[in-house]
Amino acid sequence: MNLNENFVITISRDIGSGGRTVGRILAEKLNTRFCDKTLIEALEKKFDLTAQRIEELKGKKDNWLASLMRNVSPVPSAKAFGVAEEPYPEVTADEIYKAESAILKELAEEGSCVITGRSGFHIFRDHPNHLSVYITASPAFRLQRVIRKQGLSKEEAGTLIQKIDKARENYIQRHTGTSRYNARNYDLVLKADGHSEEQLADIILKYLA
Repeated sequence: MNLNENFVITISRDIGSGGRTVGRILAEKLNTRFCDKTLIEALEKKFDLTAQRIEELKGKKDNWLASLMRNVSPVPSAKAFGVAEEPYPEVTADEIYKAESAILKELAEEGSCVITGRSGFHIFRDHPNHLSVYITASPAFRLQRVIRKQGLSKEEAGTLIQKIDKARENYIQRHTGTSRYNARNYDLVLKADGHSEEQLADIILKYLA
């Protein structure tokens, strides 16, 4: 990868591996943009949803329109204004994926960036100057980090990890036709155990040198 030209580094990660922090630190070291919340905020604006709700909806295999309408902000019924009521437009997980892809590609066109999550490894698979990284960790490492970062009990943290792992894998399989655990999708796979986020960012920098 040529750092003197417009580049994209995507970091896929397991919850509890510290991958998002690694991405932020790496972007700072490269003096480039870090894209994560920017994307979520754009999706929130497009679909009028919270970030948490978007993540929940993305992980479902079936059509979740009914669930969506139960969770969006209440809207006065058209009948209250004497107007014939029209059906709500159907917003699907496929549309969210398309929105993610379009937003990410637009961000990448604006200049070099580091992107965490968001199926970036697949969206930019044909980009001429792209590095794809996957950060994982042992179950014990992930559990302890989630407990520490989110103030959860051991049982709560374990349930959360299992739920998010399943949701992310469902989403990736549905929209990319591959598994997020397939090492062939990445140029570099790192295990967080025994390393700080700073050290992991430095390993990626050395790989780029």
